[in-house]
Amino acid sequence: MNGRKTTKDIRKIYESGKRLTMVTCYDYTFARLVEQAEIEMILVGDSLGNVIQGHDTTLPVEVDDIIYHTRAVMRGNHSAHVVADMPFMSYQASHEVGVMNAGRLLKAGGAQAIKVEGGAHLAPMIQTLVRAGVPVCGHLGLTPQSVHAFGGFHVQGKGEAAKTLIEDALALQDAGAYMLVLEMVPADLAAQVTEELNIPTIGIGAGNRTSGQVLVIQDLLGLNLSFKPKFLKHFATLENDVVGALNAYKDEVVEGTYPDTDHSF
Repeated sequence: MNGRKTTKDIRKIYESGKRLTMVTCYDYTFARLVEQAEIEMILVGDSLGNVIQGHDTTLPVEVDDIIYHTRAVMRGNHSAHVVADMPFMSYQASHEVGVMNAGRLLKAGGAQAIKVEGGAHLAPMIQTLVRAGVPVCGHLGLTPQSVHAFGGFHVQGKGEAAKTLIEDALALQDAGAYMLVLEMVPADLAAQVTEELNIPTIGIGAGNRTSGQVLVIQDLLGLNLSFKPKFLKHFATLENDVVGALNAYKDEVVEGTYPDTDHSF
């Protein structure tokens, strides 16, 4: 093991032309398995509001939730570059609030960088964070914290909005962002943004011409087969395996065959 990957390591991988891999992960057990797979980056996403807490949106997630899950991920994985999400209203109110909460994610959570959602209007905030020593990953396209403003989860950047998205991406880069997530934007637009920038772009529902990809680990493992947006590929169907194992456990307990002598003292 060569130690935890830094922003500098991510930059080297990007400049080498190799595509970057990232998964969204929230706990020790999965973080440990991500390390075995040699995935370069982990995002501790505010999507834990949906995946872990069972909310309809990411909006209820608090900074303390991200800190808790980031700590668990850091204990399970010692090689990936770890980015923590700044949840809704943890940075929008003022630069002071943003710096304070970003500092908490790095100090208390142990993250190496933070992620914020939004376009050019966030450039001054990103500049402030970078000056304070906080590496910042931007997020454009479908930004889930703006779900009510968007009127739902829809592809972003179509038509005239494409020009704005490109301008936003350049503004975030100029402000000091070291990486950018592009979510649910047309593949050609994501490719154009990637070409325009000199920082990595990480796509989710943005085609295969970005600098890398990110998926939620529970999604790619098929732990909820009823959730299948167009961009998601189930690389396994573990929901069936887990339910099958639980059914087998229940049957053996009811029948009295578990525990048997091999599993008793």
